[in-house]
Amino acid sequence: MSAMTRPEWEALCDGCGKCCLNKLEDEETGEVELTRVACRLLDDATCQCSKYANRHDFVPECIVLTPKTLEKNLYWLPKTCAYRLIHLGKPLPQWHPLRTGDPESVHRAGVSVRGLTLSELSVDDDDWEDHIIEEPL
Repeated sequence: MSAMTRPEWEALCDGCGKCCLNKLEDEETGEVELTRVACRLLDDATCQCSKYANRHDFVPECIVLTPKTLEKNLYWLPKTCAYRLIHLGKPLPQWHPLRTGDPESVHRAGVSVRGLTLSELSVDDDDWEDHIIEEPL
């Protein structure tokens, strides 16, 4: 993975939008749960960041996933994430856009969060537990 060019690295992203969901981590167990509360920059219709190139201007805490930061961030990446799968030596799912040649395949397969999210701007931080979801697989 470290030998990949930036475009190759970016192409691994399937566009599911799950990494942009706010997560709750149990401090005792380390277990991470997804919420349907999404980053304010996630476009719910496209599952893409609306300000990807300059997202840190709006969300300074947004994590930049690189080959160097991947290992420490695996615990919160979605189970279907290509970065996680390849790191663990597993194949990409049949619906992955790199396999199908179609960026819509992730949505047709029902593994994206398209149409499922609420903006973090519309939900109080104290209410995130009310929006815990199972990961769309």
